[in-house]
Amino acid sequence: MEVEKYPVRDLQLHQVLHMNGGDGDNSYSNNSLLQKKVMLKAKPILQETIVQLYSKSFPECITMADMGCSSGPNTFLPIWEVIEAIDETCRKLNRKPPILQVFLNDLPRNDFNSIFRSLPGFHKKLEEEMGGKFGPCFIGAMPENFYGRFFPARSLHFVHSSYSLHWFSEVPRIPLNKGNIYLAKTSPPGVHKAYLNQFEKDFTAFLRSRSEEMIPGGCMVLTIYGRDENNDSSVKHSPTIWEFFGMMLNDMVLEGLIEESKLDSFNIPFYGALAEEVRDVIQAEGSFTIKRLESFHVSWDASIDDRYRDTMDKYTKGKFVAKRMRAIMESILARHFGDEIVDVLFQRFSIKIGEYMETVNGEYNNHVVSMAKA
Repeated sequence: MEVEKYPVRDLQLHQVLHMNGGDGDNSYSNNSLLQKKVMLKAKPILQETIVQLYSKSFPECITMADMGCSSGPNTFLPIWEVIEAIDETCRKLNRKPPILQVFLNDLPRNDFNSIFRSLPGFHKKLEEEMGGKFGPCFIGAMPENFYGRFFPARSLHFVHSSYSLHWFSEVPRIPLNKGNIYLAKTSPPGVHKAYLNQFEKDFTAFLRSRSEEMIPGGCMVLTIYGRDENNDSSVKHSPTIWEFFGMMLNDMVLEGLIEESKLDSFNIPFYGALAEEVRDVIQAEGSFTIKRLESFHVSWDASIDDRYRDTMDKYTKGKFVAKRMRAIMESILARHFGDEIVDVLFQRFSIKIGEYMETVNGEYNNHVVSMAKA
């Protein structure tokens, strides 16, 4: 079947994009240890930023939003890190802790019910560990697309987002990327340009929306999945984890399990930006001043508890990596290719990725940026 140069964009991301909910074997809640490790690596910058923000004027109430909060044990981690930093500062300065008002944001299909069920446990922990000495902490949900506005002007002191801003607001018009589902060595030049243009458009919209919602001097800390200019698989041999999905899907086309036109019309709707691309968009938009921009890596198998990683064989490691990817990607893959291919795809992926990691443990590159509203 002949495929048009620009494949049809029939995937409505806001309707289908979500992490797997609940607490089952393939849920995001049970497969998000890697994301926790990413948050912990960014923790020093987050806490440094919130202490500087609080110490400027000592507001009686701090309003923060966590954008792309998802669900599961990581949802409350940034809130806890903020509380720790403010509490320590108040103790040192002998000040009364402020009220903390938190809005948890994600797309409407996020599993907010599980978040609400976890709230009593969070407040119990806060009471036990802070001894009732920290100020009241009010938590609510805001199910919206964060590329638009949904807070009043000058209402937010602090915005946090981790591992969310690489997702697009919509599927861009990408030229035919034959045999690939993301950027690869064989991708035509126009594919990279289309991805970059969409990232610049979306990230600019995010910054513009937040600049209107935040108070003067308000701060943001964003952790973004990205690319490393020195290890870019679109120009070097080392494959990304997404290329392994492309390999499995191509095999399934050859076996008649997937229509070739379905594969040719699918491109993963996110972009791993270079640090300079992140910097360029922030500076071009002009509302924020960058205070820190740093990059760090986590390994593909960071989803495995460190206590057990060295005792696992390659196939067990592959299963852990596959379950983490399934928790993230299942909703999109099932919508485009059909539910019936999901089990087979991830079973094959787990074997392939396990065999590859026996000799090479790939890495995700990440950027964390702290900025203040100019």
